[in-house]
Amino acid sequence: MATYESLIKITGSVGDLVFYTLNGKNIVRKKSGFNKNAFKKSPSYEKVRQNSSEFGHCSKVGKTIRQALDSFIKAAEDPLLYQSFAKLMTEIKDLDIVSGRGKRSVKNGISLQEGKDLLRKFQFGKLPNLEAIASISFDLWENNLQINKRFEADEVIIVTLKMDFDLYSIEKFEEIISLKQQSESIKFEKHFSDDDLILYFIVLKNIGEIVNMGFV
Repeated sequence: MATYESLIKITGSVGDLVFYTLNGKNIVRKKSGFNKNAFKKSPSYEKVRQNSSEFGHCSKVGKTIRQALDSFIKAAEDPLLYQSFAKLMTEIKDLDIVSGRGKRSVKNGISLQEGKDLLRKFQFGKLPNLEAIASISFDLWENNLQINKRFEADEVIIVTLKMDFDLYSIEKFEEIISLKQQSESIKFEKHFSDDDLILYFIVLKNIGEIVNMGFV
């Protein structure tokens, strides 16, 4: 991009040059080599189209989940959380080996144990996750959250998420349970079928402050 001096103001394109005015200055630049039609149809752009499709999918899934948990993850005070979480979604999507390139999904990746492990290991800012101190087991009518009682907390918030990966929407339920008189196994409500793909997000608080949070 360059500026130019001329008695005649030119607007538009001449050959491979484009002329326009920006902030009161006359600007001239070369035409971009990018062609929208070629991007959509040309075989040479196939890999770029595939990457773009998967990137958009991962970004939408990540944004949907973050928005559902926004009231909690604000406590992480991490301005770049959206980037690290989008990266996590990409890593989980890469585990999908049943779909063709360009159609790999977070849903297929997170259905695998490796995908669930990546989700559990993710840390929201400086707040420690619950990978080593909490786990969930399932009974016929209810679920059980096991928390290591050596950990100091007086309240747990259990967020149950059912993600629609096609519509990029979420159904969620929150339960707040006092830990002051609870055993290591905490029973909580089963909101969805065991056949659904459910995510469980746990927040531990002590004297009103979040001390740990993450997926289990």
